[in-house]
Amino acid sequence: MKGFGVIKTGTAGWMEKEKPVAGPLDAIVKPVVLAPCTSDVHNYHGGAGPKENLILGHEVVGEVVEVGEMVKRFKPGDTVVVATTTPDWLALGVQEKYTAHDTGPLKSFKFTSSRDGVFSEYFLVNQADANMAFLPENVKPEAGLMVVDMMSTGFHGVELAEIGFGENVVVIGIGPVGLMAVAGSALRGAGKIMAVGTRPDCVKIAREYGATDIISYKEGDILDQVMELTKGEGADKVIIAGGTPESFTKAVQMTRAGGIVSNLVFWDISDVLTIPAPVWGLGMKNVDIRGGFCPGGGLRMERLLNVLANGRLDSTKLISHRYHGFEKIEDAFYLMDEKPRDLIKPVVFVE
Repeated sequence: MKGFGVIKTGTAGWMEKEKPVAGPLDAIVKPVVLAPCTSDVHNYHGGAGPKENLILGHEVVGEVVEVGEMVKRFKPGDTVVVATTTPDWLALGVQEKYTAHDTGPLKSFKFTSSRDGVFSEYFLVNQADANMAFLPENVKPEAGLMVVDMMSTGFHGVELAEIGFGENVVVIGIGPVGLMAVAGSALRGAGKIMAVGTRPDCVKIAREYGATDIISYKEGDILDQVMELTKGEGADKVIIAGGTPESFTKAVQMTRAGGIVSNLVFWDISDVLTIPAPVWGLGMKNVDIRGGFCPGGGLRMERLLNVLANGRLDSTKLISHRYHGFEKIEDAFYLMDEKPRDLIKPVVFVE
């Protein structure tokens, strides 16, 4: 089969590989609609360590081609939403609070990590009954596609922050994940939602999703702006969905005593995150610092799809570029790498 991915660090292209073989609990799926992610670009540049001959991609809605003999819920021909994070549900790690770490930190992230990804004619989903969900009839495939990572990750930032009614929230970075964090904060009943970003299209959608204030780093220090908007008190909760290591430091500083900082950024292996002692109240500020990877599994997909199916959120607002044809994966990938100013999220409809 044909797939697109990392040939070696810094070199991407098409490759030929053997079609995967399903085990008793697995499924073989072909993509219907897929999307590149900044994590794919991160892997391409070696930000998560060296990769070779690895098919990229972890965001997909597909059609089941084959199922293992022990798969009960799905059959060939079903349209399915495949979770980005597909844990081994027999591993002890998933019995902890967070399912993303089945046999170790982030090990539930199989695609583009321990297994070829979805930018291919066929891909394998491990333990399919537990890691896939049916696409609801009233949800478009491209809307369902936004659930598997962007919505799931952005909402996880909201979950980690434990956002409550009326709380003042800052979301640093309003790319697609940050936009979903804004939307999730609004659904959770946040009061003031301060979104940090400058791209006009992202700013527009952030407001549509519930942002009450837009903060631009071009107009001054974001810390000063947050403190002014909160009358010197700081935010109750801060979600980091973009920025630089300095943004991490400022996030801790702008969070009031007793608040929570929730990090969603996949930092580079060369990054160093620092917290000067005064920023954290000499260690006595009672600010929790949390960071987590996108939770896994089919049940989470079903719950998030239910948000869309019942009209609570329009996830297609994230889609800025549409491509048609399997071969267009390459164009969409390099667009994600180039990040033009009008980019939010590109999708590829496989025909």
